[in-house]
Amino acid sequence: MNAIPFALLLITPFDSAIFQRESCLSTSYYGTYRDGPTYQAVYAPEQKCIDNWVSDFAAESATISAAFQPVRLLVWVEEESVDETLKSQVVPFGSELDSFLERLSLSSYQSYRGLDQALEDHEQDVLADSEQEPQDELLYRSPHAALLSVSHDKARTIDTLVPRFWKSTILPTSPVDYIPVPLYTAQRIQDMTRNVRFDPVVASVVNSLSVTQMKNDIRFLTGEDGKSGIVSRHSFAEGSRTAASWIKERIEDTGAVCELKPFLSGYAPNVVCRYEAIVNTSETVLISAHYDSRGSFGSTRAPGGNDDGSGTTGILSIARAIGAKGVNFHTNVELVLFAGEEQGLLGSKAYSRELRAAESNLTLVIQADMTAYHALDEPPQLGLPKTIGSPEAGDLVSAIAGIYSPELVVGYTSVCCSDHQSFHEQGFPATQLFERAGPIFDPMYHNSGDLSDREGYDFEQLKAIAKVQFATVLHVAGFDIPK
Repeated sequence: MNAIPFALLLITPFDSAIFQRESCLSTSYYGTYRDGPTYQAVYAPEQKCIDNWVSDFAAESATISAAFQPVRLLVWVEEESVDETLKSQVVPFGSELDSFLERLSLSSYQSYRGLDQALEDHEQDVLADSEQEPQDELLYRSPHAALLSVSHDKARTIDTLVPRFWKSTILPTSPVDYIPVPLYTAQRIQDMTRNVRFDPVVASVVNSLSVTQMKNDIRFLTGEDGKSGIVSRHSFAEGSRTAASWIKERIEDTGAVCELKPFLSGYAPNVVCRYEAIVNTSETVLISAHYDSRGSFGSTRAPGGNDDGSGTTGILSIARAIGAKGVNFHTNVELVLFAGEEQGLLGSKAYSRELRAAESNLTLVIQADMTAYHALDEPPQLGLPKTIGSPEAGDLVSAIAGIYSPELVVGYTSVCCSDHQSFHEQGFPATQLFERAGPIFDPMYHNSGDLSDREGYDFEQLKAIAKVQFATVLHVAGFDIPK
């Protein structure tokens, strides 16, 4: 008897046209994920939908996968954009994913162009013992990515098992909407870019960011100060709770209203802080970083000095300057520090969905993730997303960088993706600030040696990028400062 699959999955290069026409696929969309140089959309449609799609629209590179075990949680694992010199440190780099998958003891995987072939190749008794514990299953595999079905417990900790230069993302448990950024929103940001000019008051405020205070803040977050007691800020570690409470208190000291917002059981909370506008408006500008961290495989130490203690420290420095200068905004401004980023942007996905459901008037989102590493033989840089994100938001940030941090060489990076992606997927204009116009080059990336006291950790570059993030907020939100 042929086996009956528990689920059918379609993995195919992302095509926004699918959502612009009447398509059964648009209601079975589970997100888009990186697969080397391409981005794959994952769908879980009914068999009839797949049959119609294969006959009418199928891309040559599409894969149909049949899950013959009950699907529990889907996890996408992908190779990150890392400089070749770092990859050469891993021997042999190409077999890392194979070794990882072998450790998970997944059931076998084959790709299919047609559903009939998938069913024919799985000659199993459909009346097999239903009491048997479902196995983890490999549902898709390429040289650069894999899609797994695993238990809830394994999904929660799989980020600690994946190879160093790979990352995991837990897929949603139900289909999600594809929401493009509205054209009028993009046009508005373009207008801002055309009109942005040097403002001496903005320059004075952003130049007040303190490197000395940044050093103190990052040493607390990494545990380098010997006082915080933080060993790891992994989303399940006690140190992440310590960090969250401390961040909340520091930003509250500057006049913001903050709360710790839980999003999933067991995970550290998001830290959401808000400065209310002094005028009556629903408009909001949001700047963010993630405060959770990841260390070396098998190590409990995860200091996250650069990833993303640097972005978190930048947000803290901006908050301190807002308080010290008495900045009052004409638009609501939120400073948000996310947890769950290393498990697949989980904290930001929860918050962005919440804002979309509330029909929030979110003007702009700027995420800072890894801003401090600077190779000695390269100039200080600012990398903007080459793919995932709003190009208009990137253009605005680039223009402001040229005005307030001209020492930064601004370019584009294939590194993807941080928490800005969650907002971009909800139709909010968003971009990311990264330390390099190129792939990851930090030798301590996802390593327990990711401390601030090391060669290449550049507080001046961290400050320069934080100035760009802050100046963008000041220009977009509008502000007053007491005389």
